[in-house]
Amino acid sequence: MIPKELLKKIRRIEIRTSHIVNAAMAGQYHSTFKGRGMEFEEVRNYEIGDDVRTIDWNVSARYGHPFVKVYKEERELTVMLLVDLSRSHQFGTSHQLKRELAAEVCATLAFSAVRNNDKIGQIAFTEQIEQYVPPKKGTRHVLRLVRDLLYFEPEGVGTDLAAAFEHLNRVTTRRCVVFVVSDFQTSGYEQPMRIARRRHDVIPITITDRREVALPDVGLIELVDAETGEIVCVDTSNKRLRLQYATDAAARAEERTRAFRRCNIDSIDVSTGESFVEPLNRFFKARKARL
Repeated sequence: MIPKELLKKIRRIEIRTSHIVNAAMAGQYHSTFKGRGMEFEEVRNYEIGDDVRTIDWNVSARYGHPFVKVYKEERELTVMLLVDLSRSHQFGTSHQLKRELAAEVCATLAFSAVRNNDKIGQIAFTEQIEQYVPPKKGTRHVLRLVRDLLYFEPEGVGTDLAAAFEHLNRVTTRRCVVFVVSDFQTSGYEQPMRIARRRHDVIPITITDRREVALPDVGLIELVDAETGEIVCVDTSNKRLRLQYATDAAARAEERTRAFRRCNIDSIDVSTGESFVEPLNRFFKARKARL
């Protein structure tokens, strides 16, 4: 039996994200993923008026006259959400847990997909695959995904992005748009992500909290590692310690950004307690401009 408070939270997310899709993000998803078809179909002789950017130079050189690439328009996309449910997502200091923010972001993307008649599926993971929901259409399906993101109790505590990418490749038979929603507080995911990128349109969405970036000066505090259970006592009044904490956080963020760039992947950063609409809109507008 789902608690009444959870049902209210799901309803609030439905109302809020539906408004975002209909107002703040109207048309952004469609124009980003519904432009030129994503699947190559054939080459044909160049005709006056064809976009020179579609010329296949290898085939043209082989036959001595220009050929252009023809793409099959995909009228129905499959969108997959790879969502991190590790213990580190049960953290938040801005009136919102990272897991709750992830649910809102995923709901917005899912409602955008459904509005455009696309299928939406979900893989929830920790250090193991916790749940796989096959892609389907419809508002009820989206609400089921949101419910699971808020209510589902994972067995694992850590994070294994490599296993999530491997499972994605096993269960998908066609190219997908893949949103990876995680805090990326792990390692060893770059190579599996690069392999997934060859087949899918992979888009990482990094979830953070402001206290993971900077410590406040509040004296002695106990910090607990959510995934390992390790407890440490920290003197936050130590200015050098706070500076080192911020420096280490910045270094991790920079290495994560470099990993995405090495894989030629665009990413989105969102933080608890802040609006995620603008980061999503910036991403969609930048992607649309390149297309």
